[in-house]
Amino acid sequence: MAQHILLGDIAPLLLLLSLSRVIMRPATRRLTALERRLGPLASPAALIALWLVLIYFWHIPALYDAALRHPLVHALEHLSFFCAGVAVWWPLIQPVPMRRRLTELAPFRYIFAAKIGLAALGIYLTWSTVVAYTYYEHVPRIWGLSAVDDQNVGGALMLVEQSIVLLTALVVLFVRMLAQSEEEERRRERLEDAAPA
Repeated sequence: MAQHILLGDIAPLLLLLSLSRVIMRPATRRLTALERRLGPLASPAALIALWLVLIYFWHIPALYDAALRHPLVHALEHLSFFCAGVAVWWPLIQPVPMRRRLTELAPFRYIFAAKIGLAALGIYLTWSTVVAYTYYEHVPRIWGLSAVDDQNVGGALMLVEQSIVLLTALVVLFVRMLAQSEEEERRRERLEDAAPA
């Protein structure tokens, strides 16, 4: 679970935060054209849906077990997690501005919907009394945890990470909203001061 959290949430977030608009300038036209071609599939709602579908898809027991048994399927799973993570964080960070921007309180609703949408899976894994992934019934036990306890710890890890990321994102968004409001107020004051002159 720690590996999946890093690949599907933390690494995409850090990658997008590292991309400035200057770095992305050579790709801006191509990405803007791609966004136009994708139409409604490039909307924030569609990107959350893609993220949730891919995460839940790979947690279907047969697919999850297949990924553990076959290295190529495992690599595809990890690539899917990473790409889905980039997709879900893109509308908030926007290293290339999107046509459908999140304005006013929409960023708060967006990140809340994304993280709460995944919470159901974390809750299920945390409180389940049945092993969802039979692969773990036949591997050596670590720290004396049963397969169910191991699954519960994985779910709890998912919930804790999602909660920390949600809280951090909400604080950052709130601070950013206050800074934008302050800047707009300063701009308004400058315009009012310049008007009589």
